[in-house]
Amino acid sequence: MALTKITLAEIERVFEVLERLGISREAVVIPLRPESPGRMRVLPNGKAEIVLDAERPLDDFLRDVEAWLTEQMRG
Repeated sequence: MALTKITLAEIERVFEVLERLGISREAVVIPLRPESPGRMRVLPNGKAEIVLDAERPLDDFLRDVEAWLTEQMRG
């Protein structure tokens, strides 16, 4: 099922990943519109932008988000 908008439920799932990694919620921007494909990037202000994927299951995408954030923390 395609994700058409981001609700508090999806944001809370992202926050669970952030908490597991010890990353402040303030360090992340989550746009309220999903895209296909979803993406992660570091913004010029240093915050991480996480655009949730409109087509992929959220659990699958969040595994990629966690791996990406872990890699960013090492850098």
